[in-house]
Amino acid sequence: MTDLTKLTIAEAREKLANKDFTALELTEAFLANIEAGNGAINAYVTVTGDKAREMAKASDEKLAKGEGGALEGIPLGIKDLFATKGVHTQACSHILDGFKPVYESTVTSNLWADGAVMLGKLNMDEFAMGSSNETSYYGNVINPYRKNGSNQDLVPGGSSGGSAASVAARMCMGATATDTGGSIRQPAAFTGTVGIKPTYGRCSRWGVVAFASSLDQAGPIAHTVRDSAILLKSMASVDEKDTTSVDIEVPDYEAAIGKSVKGLKIGIPAEYRMDGMPGEIEELWQKGIEWLKAAGAEIVDISLPHTKYALPAYYIVAPAEASSNLARYDGVRYGLRVPGTDIADMYENTRAAGFGDEVKRRILIGTYVLSAGYYDAYYLKAQKVRSLIKRDFDLAWANGVDAILTPATPSAAFGVADQDMHSDPVKMYMQDVFTVTVNMAGLPGISVPAGLSNEGLPLGLQLIGKPFDESTLFQLGSVIEDAAGSFEPGKWWG
Repeated sequence: MTDLTKLTIAEAREKLANKDFTALELTEAFLANIEAGNGAINAYVTVTGDKAREMAKASDEKLAKGEGGALEGIPLGIKDLFATKGVHTQACSHILDGFKPVYESTVTSNLWADGAVMLGKLNMDEFAMGSSNETSYYGNVINPYRKNGSNQDLVPGGSSGGSAASVAARMCMGATATDTGGSIRQPAAFTGTVGIKPTYGRCSRWGVVAFASSLDQAGPIAHTVRDSAILLKSMASVDEKDTTSVDIEVPDYEAAIGKSVKGLKIGIPAEYRMDGMPGEIEELWQKGIEWLKAAGAEIVDISLPHTKYALPAYYIVAPAEASSNLARYDGVRYGLRVPGTDIADMYENTRAAGFGDEVKRRILIGTYVLSAGYYDAYYLKAQKVRSLIKRDFDLAWANGVDAILTPATPSAAFGVADQDMHSDPVKMYMQDVFTVTVNMAGLPGISVPAGLSNEGLPLGLQLIGKPFDESTLFQLGSVIEDAAGSFEPGKWWG
């Protein structure tokens, strides 16, 4: 039998329907890969082997009767931010020690309803705060890719580093992820996988641990554009439990793949050409432009003048919302509790021990910008900037632009414990420079693997679309994917 873990979701779906192998055999193949490789990659914080086998057997029964769902028997990894009933859900934070919810998130409920199989919970930056997956209480995730001729461990990006690394290392067929400022697209770019952040409101946030409620959005990471389209179709839905989810029909995203892009107008924003950007990022961007032009798309130069304010505005809005959302973790009802002389002392001791340094940093920033005397100067001003960023995009759409092409990240993956990054938090925050505008404007964005750096590391291109027009991103993304070809990490683990 061929290596089942090398199949795409689309291929496995077809072969399962044809009874070429069983869902249980497929699940066992992935569980074997996890057992062999997770010690080195550290992508999973919990493996739910018994549950996966039960779900796979149930899928086989459905498939035997010809009643399989859209994802029947497909093994997935779930980011530790999604509530999974009775299973470890701790946002990779010490403060949520031992928490196992008695409910299921809407997104994972949708996936199980369509027949998907849960392999386990995936590592991530603590409370989704980070761009390298180094803030997790459970340790760093390691990127399956390495530089040519090097044994140095590299970061997989963050916060969905476990999701991206597990897909790249063939430890699941696809994974759920979340994106608040680039946390799907940046790790996808670093690991040679496809990641889409849908329009804000496309997927329910109910049952997803909150970081910044006006920015957070769930989405998939997968091997191919087609696979990510298949997953998003199942993940997306309106939900009465999330009033920010939007009641717009979920289209058949897969149908967009392979459609001609002739006549589509692609905007190239001048503001994304930044000082000090590596030459290979600029070259990759130019290649992407040529590929889309060759496929019949029209390339136009555009301006998004408020781009330069996006990152500073984001790092006011997101921490402000985080400081509000994380106030609920106090050691009283669930998770970690560190005793004190009185209740206030217990709060302080629990939070001091339970939150990591990066989370504390963002809570402090957020509390400061919301405090009396600073609210107008910082938070209110950042919200005004946010409106201007959205208006920049609205003007581009009004001028007939169908999508925007940019780099996904300002560099390839960097080393674990990179001193240059860790000595200056702003350098780490700059990893999101091409992605945060999309969250600030609530738009969809996809990162597609587009080539390898001079050192053999994956690089991604980002396509930004109109609200609820993910179909056009899949249509254009498949053009880039076809032109770039596929690549895999050289296996050094397991």
